[in-house]
Amino acid sequence: MTLLNDNERRQVGEAITRIERETDAEVVTVLARQADNYAYIPLLWAGVIALVAPGALAVIASWLPGGAAPGVWWLLALQWLTFIVLGVLFRLPAVMTRLIPRSVRFWRASNLARRQFLEQNLHHTEAGTGMLIFVSEAERYVEILVDRGISQQLSDAHWQRIVADFTQRVRAGETLPGFLDCIDACGELLKTHVPATHDRNELPNRLVVLE
Repeated sequence: MTLLNDNERRQVGEAITRIERETDAEVVTVLARQADNYAYIPLLWAGVIALVAPGALAVIASWLPGGAAPGVWWLLALQWLTFIVLGVLFRLPAVMTRLIPRSVRFWRASNLARRQFLEQNLHHTEAGTGMLIFVSEAERYVEILVDRGISQQLSDAHWQRIVADFTQRVRAGETLPGFLDCIDACGELLKTHVPATHDRNELPNRLVVLE
């Protein structure tokens, strides 16, 4: 997975600058490679399967005509081998993403979005007009968070269609066009409901990338 290059990041920054000329909103964009390394997930699955596999094999062997239960040491060796092999296999990105429940992925991404809202000082703007456009590529997760100065004028329902469209673009591998369309769509709403009343830029107009 490749995050945006310098030229693409510059395009995002220019799009932010363009819409901020017509609104008091302070827009920050954040792109994360993934919200968590999920290191425990592969080990959890490998451990569960390793615990079950020897017992299941012993039961199956006892059902076979003339079958005898495998020896204890053979079952122990099978258990360790199963754990090691699956622990490595499940660490592969293509496999691991399928093992993580959707609710867990979205919960982690949502937590990261909220931390970024605070870390980027979006809650400290003079008029409470901070706005975060957050994307986590691995989770295919998009969220828009706004401070009180914007939420008093625009409810969350206004952002739902924009988020849904952006999410589809991320899933299709079109992160840059998704960012640009999302910023422009947000700008149309902001210039109507939170129009520019002063010439002030409190936060950097750039894409923050979390590798």
